[in-house]
Amino acid sequence: MPQMLPNSLYLAITLLSFVTGYALASETSVTTSSADDRSQHQATMGDADLLTLQSAVQIALTNNQGLAELQSQSDALGAVPSQVGALPDPILGLNALNFPTDTFDRDQEPMTQIQFTLSQAFPFPGKLGLKRDAAQYEADAATKRVLDMQLQVVANVRTAWWELMYLDNALTIVEQNQATMRDFVEIAQTKYKVGDGLQQDVLLAQLELSRLLNRELPLRGMRGSSEAILNALLDRPANDPIRLPQEPPNIKLPQLPVEAQLLQTALASRPLLDVQRELTEAARMRLDLAKKDYYPDFKLAAGYGIRDGEDPVRGSRADFASVMLSVNLPIYFKAKQSKAVEQRSSEYFQRKQAFNDTLRSVQAAISLNLAQYQASSDQVSIYGTAIIPQAQQTVSAMLSGYQVNKVDFLNVLNAEITLYNAQISYWEAMSSAKQSLAKLAAAVGSEQLYE
Repeated sequence: MPQMLPNSLYLAITLLSFVTGYALASETSVTTSSADDRSQHQATMGDADLLTLQSAVQIALTNNQGLAELQSQSDALGAVPSQVGALPDPILGLNALNFPTDTFDRDQEPMTQIQFTLSQAFPFPGKLGLKRDAAQYEADAATKRVLDMQLQVVANVRTAWWELMYLDNALTIVEQNQATMRDFVEIAQTKYKVGDGLQQDVLLAQLELSRLLNRELPLRGMRGSSEAILNALLDRPANDPIRLPQEPPNIKLPQLPVEAQLLQTALASRPLLDVQRELTEAARMRLDLAKKDYYPDFKLAAGYGIRDGEDPVRGSRADFASVMLSVNLPIYFKAKQSKAVEQRSSEYFQRKQAFNDTLRSVQAAISLNLAQYQASSDQVSIYGTAIIPQAQQTVSAMLSGYQVNKVDFLNVLNAEITLYNAQISYWEAMSSAKQSLAKLAAAVGSEQLYE
């Protein structure tokens, strides 16, 4: 029967194995440690099912139903200008005039005739052009609204995608630390069995393991919600599983222009502001049209009457030709035209106020997302270059000290908690920065900001 190892030697081997393995793991960077664990599962399923950020954006732009609805509305409004700018249809008439009621003969009375008429209405000069221009401005506004909706869809997809990326990495880090904490529990139990540790160390390790198990639950719930949001943007069933690549496409955070420059870019590039400009011009055209309604419209008609029968003196009765010109008389202008001008004036000023309100909203969105981006970007830098490397060194030093009983277990545990909290916070800050950058690009109306 082989000889049993002494308890102290067994404990030393256990601690040495754990410390060595942890030190090797700590050498990897925070951007790859969580991705490597996920790659084990993804490698068995192939890359075809992975939803990259670029493919998610393309799918959303192709399939998003809200975007398709706006596009259909734009197409419909694009067909309006030529309709409202055309003359009314001419009217062809057939009239039976002056038939005697005793015989209904066509040749009994000299004024009896079959008359053909053709009439055409002519709005006062300028009215049709104003109608067409107003409709064209509204059609252009609908086109710009589609472009702005595309920006919003892209921003929403990027936001949801990066939220999933954060949650995937957070879950991976939590799972990694669950495994680490199980090792801590085993070490604490081993030291307690050989008389070199305390029972409270075992309980502390078990408590922290339970906390990690509990922390995983809301993260998984949040992932399910974010997955449903992204599926909705892609026009997929809410419960369709989404798997992201093990590494994000780009974790670089660019240096952005100052806020004033971003606002100037938005004034020139943001389609939503163009929408309000076009609608304001449409309202101005309708105001001018209402003022034109003080002037009458015209109607020109021509008729030809065919008569039968004989005239005692002249023989066959001659046919009749008629030309008619009529105008409408706007004599009730105080109740109609004047009120219409008041209405269109109010609508015009309302559109101008809507433009100013939209401009303020764009300014607020730029300020908010720029501030959030800068704060999150700074956090990413601090976590990646200072806090996480320092926390990794602290954990390694604590484990080494704990191995020789120079550091108590509580300090080791706190150092490990600090490390994994910092790793999760890193990905949360990275996700927040990318989401703010996506929203900022949409607010400014410039994809170059994100790219």
